[in-house]
Amino acid sequence: LMGSGMAANLLKAGFGLSVHNRTAAKARALLDQGATWAQSPQAAVTPGGVLVTMLADDRAVEDVVFGGVGERLGAGGLHISMSTISPETSRRLQAWHAARGGAYVSAPVFGRPAAAAAAKLWVMHAGEAAAKVRARPLLDAMSQGVYDFGEDAGKANVVKLCGNFLIATIIEALSESLTLAQKNGIERQAVSEFLTQTVFNTPVFHSYAPIVAAMHAEQIGFELKLGYKDMRLIRDCAETAGVPMPLASVLRERFISSIAKGRGEMDWSAICLAVAEEAGLDPGKG
Repeated sequence: LMGSGMAANLLKAGFGLSVHNRTAAKARALLDQGATWAQSPQAAVTPGGVLVTMLADDRAVEDVVFGGVGERLGAGGLHISMSTISPETSRRLQAWHAARGGAYVSAPVFGRPAAAAAAKLWVMHAGEAAAKVRARPLLDAMSQGVYDFGEDAGKANVVKLCGNFLIATIIEALSESLTLAQKNGIERQAVSEFLTQTVFNTPVFHSYAPIVAAMHAEQIGFELKLGYKDMRLIRDCAETAGVPMPLASVLRERFISSIAKGRGEMDWSAICLAVAEEAGLDPGKG
C-alpha cells in the first residue's frame, strides 16, 4: 500500500531501482516505469548499495535483513528502514549493519497511501551523520519534509510511535464525539464538517473525520491489526521509559475488541464501529 508509491517516486527522481515481489504481477506498474525485476529479495540488492524497506512489523524487517539481504548489502551498504518498528529493533539493526561495515538510517513516515504516491510523506530520521547525508536525496524524493532526531536510530521510531499514539487517540475521540452527536439526533456528517472547517481544521482531522462520520472503514490506508501492533509497541516503549499512558491501555483494548469482531484487515479507523455498537447503534446505519 505504501511502498509501491514510494518506489514510483524514486523512479521519477531518476534513481535506478531493482524490485522483487512474491507476486510478480504486482510489480508490473513499477517495471513499466523503468524498474528492473529481481528474481529474489537478495537479487534486488546491490552490494554496497542502498536498501529501502517498508514492511509491516519488526519480524518482517528482521526476516528480510537477517535472511540474506543484509549480508548481500554488506560493507559500504546503507539500509534505510521506513517501517514503524520498535526503537530496540532499530538499535539492533543499526549495530548489526555497523558490525559489517554498513550503515543504517531509521526513517519512519507519516502519511497514508495517497500521500506516499504524491510524495507528500513526512519523514523523521535518525542515524550516523554520514549515512543520513547519503540517504537524504532518496528521502527528499519520497516526502515533503525530513526532520532529524540525532544519531541514535531508535529515537526516530520513538517519535513515530508518539505520533501514531496521537492519531489513534484522535480517531477514538472523533468516534466518541460523533456517536454522542448521533445519539442526540444530530447528523454525524454535519458535525464532522463543522469541526473540520473551524476549530479542528488540520490534516489529521480532515483525513479521519469523514471516515468516522460515515463509519465506512473498508478503504484501507493502515490495517487495524497493524494499529494494534503499534499500540503494543507504544506500551512497551512507555513501560521501558517508566511513563504511565492510560489512554494507550484504553486504545489497546479497543483494537483487541475490534480484531475479535473480525475487523483486523479493515482500516484502523474501524474502531469507530465498536464505539457506535457500545452506544446501541447499528454501524451500518451511520
